[in-house]
Amino acid sequence: MFRSSKRKAVIATAALALSGVLALSACSGGGADAGSGAFDPDADVTLNFAFWGNDVRADLYTQAIAAFNVEHPNITVNSTFLDFPAFWEKRQTEAAGGGLPDVMQFDYSYLRQYSESNLLLDLEPYFGDTIATDGLSEGILQIGVVNDVTTAIPTSTNAWGMFTNPKLMDSLGVEPYEGGGSWQDYSDWMESATAAGAEAGVYGGSDWTGRIQNFEIQLRSEGSFLFDDAGKAGFDKERLAEFWNEGAPVREEIGIPAQRVEELMPLSPFASAVATSELTWDNFGSGYLGSLGESYTELDLVAPPVTVEGSADLYLKPSMLHAVAATTEHPEASTILVDFLINSPEAGAIFGTNRGLPASETQLAGVELAGLDAQIRDYEATIADRLGDAPPVPITGFGTLENKFLLIGQELGYDTITVDEAVEQFFAEMDVVLN
Repeated sequence: MFRSSKRKAVIATAALALSGVLALSACSGGGADAGSGAFDPDADVTLNFAFWGNDVRADLYTQAIAAFNVEHPNITVNSTFLDFPAFWEKRQTEAAGGGLPDVMQFDYSYLRQYSESNLLLDLEPYFGDTIATDGLSEGILQIGVVNDVTTAIPTSTNAWGMFTNPKLMDSLGVEPYEGGGSWQDYSDWMESATAAGAEAGVYGGSDWTGRIQNFEIQLRSEGSFLFDDAGKAGFDKERLAEFWNEGAPVREEIGIPAQRVEELMPLSPFASAVATSELTWDNFGSGYLGSLGESYTELDLVAPPVTVEGSADLYLKPSMLHAVAATTEHPEASTILVDFLINSPEAGAIFGTNRGLPASETQLAGVELAGLDAQIRDYEATIADRLGDAPPVPITGFGTLENKFLLIGQELGYDTITVDEAVEQFFAEMDVVLN
């Protein structure tokens, strides 16, 4: 969740330079034209593929690439992975030099800025050829469209939720959190769990105001939004200050201390069995189980707190997408790999819901929805009455703002800035990024 001071300085510098970097790299050219007739499907090709995740996801991609090579032994895939912040730091550096990987796991937060900077290949010319679309609904395909150009395809969808650890709670004698309720209800439950886990060094959770998604669902419940597609903010300084002030008791007394969070990195407190709950996207479950180890075999997944009853505060988003660099020298081979990772039942059987519920019906057919996979499907059915329309493709610079929100959350946790200073910092960053 939080990063060291060195990492913080790197992100802050990259954030200031990001817009200029992408603008300069937008001139760096594009890949070979689709349908040029130059593609030999049997030629030996090497592709670079990058994704973010942990060792669990890395193992799944290793299996998926091995299955891909059974069908396409001539396409060598060199894969690399980093944690989420480091992944985007590296992509920013590569964008400046025109050296993005051929194929990338992509995040919705960055799609607009990379697309509008002409860094991603238009995939539509490959539809029906190297990319099958019969298993993808029009709504799913539209998720990856920016300014009428398809620059990415979702692998899967997910929703915001809360994971809790039943074994850990049982060992502490803590009653499970049932989901929903108010934010105060959640903080009260967290306080009781922290008190019960004091001797064992276990906490009820961490400061939920450090995640911009929790702010977003509060705004959505009030009929507002984070940003519209023109870059207008749906909140003012007073509303942001109110949100961060709500987290003061959690930061000061209830939640896991910021120093302890940093000691546990790169794992989160929940993935380390040091916290009994965590608010996050529902596809994180398998990664948590992998990190927790064999002694933990199940998790509970419940709805996040409610700000305004009856509101459509939640939504389904692409948990991730796949995109191809505009500069790739192998667009056809790259799109063949994208097609396999998105559509193949074999990949579905390997990943399950690690990347969320598969967006492609053909890939979903390969997934046996049992255990955690079925739990995620069932969870999304239980929140159907809270699901509203997804927000527009995030504004250019949203990923930078999301990182800044996390960094400010760290500073608030260390008590090195006040809430008023935090608000001024974030609005100053908004001014730099959006204007």
